[in-house]
Amino acid sequence: MTNRDVAGVLLEIADILEIRGENPFKVRAYQRAAQAIAGLPTQLVDMRGKQPFTDIPGVGSSIAEKIEELLATGFCTFHRQLLQEFPASLTTLLNIPEVGPRKAQVLHDQLGITSVDELEQAAREGKLRDLKGFGEKTEANILRGIERLKVHKARLPLAEAHPLAMEVVESLAIAAPVDRLEPAGSIRRMRDTIGDIDILVTSSEPQAVMDAFVNLPVVDHVLECGTTKTSIVSHRGAQVDVRVVEPESFGAALQYFTGSKEHNVRLRELAVRRGLRISEYGVFEVKTDRRIAGATEEEVYAALDLPWIPPELREDRGEIAAAQRGELPRLVTVEDIKGDLHVHTRRTDGHHSVEEMAETARGHGYEYLAICDHSRSVGMAGGLFDEELLEHAVNIRAISRRLKGITLLAGVECDIRRDGKLDYPDEILAQLDFIIASVHSGFKMDAESMTSRIIDGLRNPFVDALAHPTGRIIGKRDPYEVDIERLLAAAAELGVAMEINAYPDRLDLRDTHARRAKEMGVKIVINTDAHDCDHLRLISYGVATARRGWLAPEEVLNTLPLAQLRKHLRRNMQRAA
Repeated sequence: MTNRDVAGVLLEIADILEIRGENPFKVRAYQRAAQAIAGLPTQLVDMRGKQPFTDIPGVGSSIAEKIEELLATGFCTFHRQLLQEFPASLTTLLNIPEVGPRKAQVLHDQLGITSVDELEQAAREGKLRDLKGFGEKTEANILRGIERLKVHKARLPLAEAHPLAMEVVESLAIAAPVDRLEPAGSIRRMRDTIGDIDILVTSSEPQAVMDAFVNLPVVDHVLECGTTKTSIVSHRGAQVDVRVVEPESFGAALQYFTGSKEHNVRLRELAVRRGLRISEYGVFEVKTDRRIAGATEEEVYAALDLPWIPPELREDRGEIAAAQRGELPRLVTVEDIKGDLHVHTRRTDGHHSVEEMAETARGHGYEYLAICDHSRSVGMAGGLFDEELLEHAVNIRAISRRLKGITLLAGVECDIRRDGKLDYPDEILAQLDFIIASVHSGFKMDAESMTSRIIDGLRNPFVDALAHPTGRIIGKRDPYEVDIERLLAAAAELGVAMEINAYPDRLDLRDTHARRAKEMGVKIVINTDAHDCDHLRLISYGVATARRGWLAPEEVLNTLPLAQLRKHLRRNMQRAA
């Protein structure tokens, strides 16, 4: 079993325990273990017998025994016992925003509902409204939630699709005689959700490539198999297509299959005006049918008098006009990032210590790291009360003084309460180095109330940035209602930075909002919201979102060296003024 398989079983155990109404700390233990395992850089099967599973943060002896059983037998007895009580399909109801564990149990006990399809039928027949704790409004919201769930299911979150694509690419590079090998499609454009996964290959032995592909461990079943194109469905349900193309057409095919469709339509329009025809096989003169470009993407764009356009920009959002004017931005890169300004430790709901997080960040070449554990309102995460926070800050600074090559900032992820006030008084916030405000409750507020709530929170003079500004979790929770235009205008006025949260389930701000922030002069911070050391590598997803938002390094605060960053933080800018 892979790490994802094991994590999936542990999460299902957590869901069923939650539906049963078990102790929330027991539920959280399984969730934390699953999260830690999903983020491990090493497969559990490779650790087995060499390192105790209890070395994994959040994995105690009981869960370690279940992991061992899963790896040895492919199943977990405790998990099977739970499934006899509640079917696995019941846990899918928890993906619907209106359905929490208590409602799922009511639906199961009173109506015998065990699946989303059964729930939809019951809601359409008006059978939910009379249940205790439901009502007509809840019934209608559940139907809307089911529709959104169907839309989400049609596309994979980047967090699932990108690792799968990279696994196929890396496996094929080893197992098959390939010369060039590149992912294409929305994976290459780093969209937040992905349809099918497209991979392009050049090889002198195409049949050997296809034979290797259909025998990869990720393959569940084969849809079609040919010498130039083969399609499979992975164990995770994603379709993966591998195409073998001729070397002289590789650049044209890469450009064509990367897309987007709208971007390609614009390129074809330019080609027609020049008497050219552009396709996945190359760029051709219409009159002579002579190929004039195709081996590289640079050739394809040059044939249309354009510079190469980064894949993240290819969405028909003005990138071609900007390229014609010579005004494409120099996009931010992972190498530009000097530090992460939003990470957690085991002091609240993280899995590693301050020292471990700092050492990993230093290994990434970071100059600084802001430790921002949760504030007191986030009780399930062990949020810190006033004195606990100040003690934590003292400890962070003491560790920072001992470390070489990296500076730790004592910060906090401070909740904005429903009334717009922050979790701590100003005299506490004033003693910290960095404050990133956030919302973790009251997601059902209307747009006016939520927008006013957040802006009131941002008015606090010690707030430097706003974390995951719309609250979305891709495929699981829609953004809360908020007027993003008003929010960005307030951030611009107050000097508060907006976060692009790089955790792949969030990617919040999304790309279009990040670009609007750029247009309005709002600074951005790209953070991982890391809860363990391995999460720090997820910064690449946040950078990709920033690139899709046209952001240059100078528009991202944490590309600055520490001394300059301090000057550009809101509190210090205000003091200077």
